[in-house]
Formats: sequence, C-alpha cells, structure tokens
Amino acid sequence: MKSYAIGEVARLLNVKPYVVRYWEQEIPLIQARRDSGGRHCYSERDVEIFIRLKYLLYERKFTVEGAREELYRELSGKSQDLHALVSNLRNELMDLYFSVPGGKEEE
Repeated sequence: MKSYAIGEVARLLNVKPYVVRYWEQEIPLIQARRDSGGRHCYSERDVEIFIRLKYLLYERKFTVEGAREELYRELSGKSQDLHALVSNLRNELMDLYFSVPGGKEEE
C-alpha cells in the first residue's frame, strides 16, 4: 500500500504542512505513521479523510469540531451499511452452498 509524506499530502490538498499536522491532531481517524527517518507518512485512507475534511471545512464551512462529527457519522454509517451488505452476501452464499448437491449431506 502506498504511503504519502506530509509534503505530498500538503501539495495534494493545496495547504501548508502545518495545516496537515493540525488536522492530524484534531481528527483521531487520521493515523499517521512515522518512517525510519521520523517523517509523517499517511495511508491512502488518511488522504481520503483529508480530502473529505478539506471539503467539509472549505466548501461546506463546517468548524473543525463539526467536520470531525460529520466524518464519524459518515464513516459509521458506511461501516454499518457494509456490515449489512456482507451479512446478506454471506447468507446468500450459504443458501447457494446448501442448495448445491453435495453442499450438505442429507440427514
């Protein structure tokens, strides 16, 4: 998985690196790691969160606190939807498995 240095993220977002660092401190969803040289490295997921955060702050005019709450709301909704989707898919696969001859021994 590709990782991004703080300078790359700042250029991508068109903000200064200190803004990226501030957002990192304010949004616990962002989980920067440090490379062997001690530099901040961000995952693709972190970059996606930064992009959404910038949109909420600059376009939608959210406060940092409001944007943080919105991000949590959005991410929890997606994971709940994903959990339901995976559960439904699992049930369908189980139904298919048991409907195929040899899928389950007859009792």
